[in-house]
Amino acid sequence: MKQAVLLLAHGTPEKVEDIPAYLRNVTSGRPLPDEVVREIQHRYSLIGQSPLTCWTMDQADRVAKELGLPVYVGMRNWKPYVSETVKQMIAEGVTHAVAICLAPHNSRTSVGLYRSAVVGETGKSPFTYDFVESWHDEPLLIQAFAERLRAGWEKASAENGEPLPVIFTAHSVPTRTIEAGDPYETQTRHTAELVAAAIPEIRNWKFAFQSQGMSGGAWLGPTVEDTITEFKDAGSRGVFVQPIGFVCDHVEVLYDIDIAFKQFAEDRGLRLWRAESLNGSPILAKAIASVARTRLKSPTTV
Repeated sequence: MKQAVLLLAHGTPEKVEDIPAYLRNVTSGRPLPDEVVREIQHRYSLIGQSPLTCWTMDQADRVAKELGLPVYVGMRNWKPYVSETVKQMIAEGVTHAVAICLAPHNSRTSVGLYRSAVVGETGKSPFTYDFVESWHDEPLLIQAFAERLRAGWEKASAENGEPLPVIFTAHSVPTRTIEAGDPYETQTRHTAELVAAAIPEIRNWKFAFQSQGMSGGAWLGPTVEDTITEFKDAGSRGVFVQPIGFVCDHVEVLYDIDIAFKQFAEDRGLRLWRAESLNGSPILAKAIASVARTRLKSPTTV
């Protein structure tokens, strides 16, 4: 038996010119309005390039060292595509894999689609695999978020002259998804509660959903903008944001938080700080390795 770990992520294009093709993958071929495509291209142009793929590859290397096993990366919407990675795993003799989605919270809009990508069009897996549905409460994941939060919040609060209120965020999903029984909202809020509990000095915090979709139906809230406004009305001079729905930098962090939310806060007389993303956190690698060990047929102890 040759075991391996397969890390799954959303994927991101390397060039602004690739955005239209990338978005067709995201929407399964459904065309988006031209103005939506142009807006997304504009956002990518402002951050230069999304580092999601680079950080995911870095995380894979770190997890491989933790486990002493091969760790592969497959992207649902861009290169390296999941289908290409699965073919590579077959060619290299993998017989069993633990598949872990690098979105720790389970939603059919993310984890469900990743599972489908692994199984492929045939409806059958080419090797045995154990798919991790969620790992939102993994203790080492909470520790990794808390480490980043404490470091950033203490420094920012010192600059602010008083303790800053904290906004934990996760990517929004359509409300119809939650109404259908999806556990995503409960899990994201639980992660925020666990991280906040790890730093008892933080007494003033709220949870909000960010990056609501640009078209079609109601999306989960409250929004970050409304939450910033609530803190402003309560007399806060600044806010500190930690996105606990993401494990690395990408456009939803580098544009939505660092540019759009920061400008929104400044327009209302507040300063906004953000926790550093987990990115290459050694504790994150240990968290992913810990999750994988529970699903390996012969758990490693490296």
